[in-house]
Amino acid sequence: MLKQRLNQVNHLKRLKIISGFILVMMMNTASALSTDKQKDIEIQADSAEMDDLNGVTIYRGDVIVVQGSIRMTGHTMTVHFADNGDMELVIMQGTPATYRQLPDDSKTYDEAEALQMEYYALKDYIILKEKALVTKPNGSRMSGKRIEYDTVLSKVIAKGSTKTTSTSNNGKADKKKDGRVKIIIKKKKEQ
Repeated sequence: MLKQRLNQVNHLKRLKIISGFILVMMMNTASALSTDKQKDIEIQADSAEMDDLNGVTIYRGDVIVVQGSIRMTGHTMTVHFADNGDMELVIMQGTPATYRQLPDDSKTYDEAEALQMEYYALKDYIILKEKALVTKPNGSRMSGKRIEYDTVLSKVIAKGSTKTTSTSNNGKADKKKDGRVKIIIKKKKEQ
């Protein structure tokens, strides 16, 4: 009975931690909808597996996370916890994994997608990997192989990709750029 109660308490702690993850998860320099953090979190998946000994919770199959205006989707969400119960890392995978949130004073969502989204809770750092794309309410878009976002400093780093294609006569690998960062800044409409 005590073990079951401890598991329930741990599960509630994890849900609160995941809510913190959701609140800081994405890339908007405008403030997020201020009421989101006051909303309940709803996680839907085909299955969920909690491994308290290893500090890992895995949600699989059409994962949907909703809190207020925030909506995240993917096929697998893995949450890693430290020994003290604090969340260390959340990984959302999809084809693509998606994120959207409505900023205050906007009718259009901030959106992001990538094949993998990683949130490092202790560093307040988010990494979008493979086919990363961020779309802002003003229509601006940033895409690349990898987009990194420091939520504390509001600093974004986008990277293209290079691929080793062959070995030259001197024995060194030749690198070929097969992807570049692309940024589209929408022109403001004249009044």
